[in-house]
Amino acid sequence: MKAEIISIGTELLLGEITDTNASFLASQLPSLGIDLYFISTAGDNRQRLVNTLKQAWQRSDLILTTGGLGPTQDDITRESIAELLQEELTIDPLLVQRLQEFFCHRRLAMPQSNIKQASIIPSAHPLNNPRGTAPGWWVEKDGHIITAMPGPPYEMQFMWDNEVRPRLLPKCNRVS
Repeated sequence: MKAEIISIGTELLLGEITDTNASFLASQLPSLGIDLYFISTAGDNRQRLVNTLKQAWQRSDLILTTGGLGPTQDDITRESIAELLQEELTIDPLLVQRLQEFFCHRRLAMPQSNIKQASIIPSAHPLNNPRGTAPGWWVEKDGHIITAMPGPPYEMQFMWDNEVRPRLLPKCNRVS
């Protein structure tokens, strides 16, 4: 299986934060027998991210994305994957309920902007994120897998360990 990692966020391109997610994921793939061929960074520009995703789609079986799943206008990962796959985003009521419970548990009012995080496309399955508000995605389509994981390393590593890696295991030729 050929893999590619796409880290998303202008703050990465500007050197404001270090991309520890890509190095973490790169270190995890060999034990699954997955060959990592490319690591890319895309800023918060939808057309550039869609172009990066298209290139990855053409050359990789597995695309692992991190970042861009927040509630703000510049969080564009969901919309970009939807455009790549030509699928319509809809709001999932169950995901809205989970978001509301997340905020309620912390005795906070949920901002309306967080509803965006409950968006999903038909080919995506939501990935649980008990450490934050951004659910991830697992997408399988036309022989490809795309995962969308949150940018904060604490959330991304938890999602990798508990959601993504277990789904990948049966699809891989592990070497150890």
